[in-house]
Amino acid sequence: MEILELENFLPYRLYRLADTVSREFSKIYKDRHGLTRPEWRTLSGLGQRSTMTATELGEQSAMHKTKVSRAVAELERRRWLTRMPDESDRRVEHLTLTKAGLAAYREMVPLARAFEQDLLARLSVEERAAIVSGVAALERALSASS
Repeated sequence: MEILELENFLPYRLYRLADTVSREFSKIYKDRHGLTRPEWRTLSGLGQRSTMTATELGEQSAMHKTKVSRAVAELERRRWLTRMPDESDRRVEHLTLTKAGLAAYREMVPLARAFEQDLLARLSVEERAAIVSGVAALERALSASS
């Protein structure tokens, strides 16, 4: 019987790495604002794009619609986002950050950039170039096949 060694299986290694990096970064926005991962992804998506629907947020962040819905509800409870019904389709809402939500997002941007810089600083120049180009190549290959 053939055995799959998870420790050497690239999809598993990528998953573990992404989860570890995400957990490390989550300490920053959790300590700062008490945000969950879905709440942070929602905040950052809206901060980047200004206005989005819940469906668009789910697609951008690869989150299930229930996670998006809960994150939107919590950010709305904090008064960090507002919902505006679509004029042509009442089932759709356009989500936008409030001034308070935008302030929280703007506070987090330099912290996120510093986290990324610190992460990449652990690698040599060659390793940084390799990981950036390798991830981009995998993204291109997978998007072409879907």
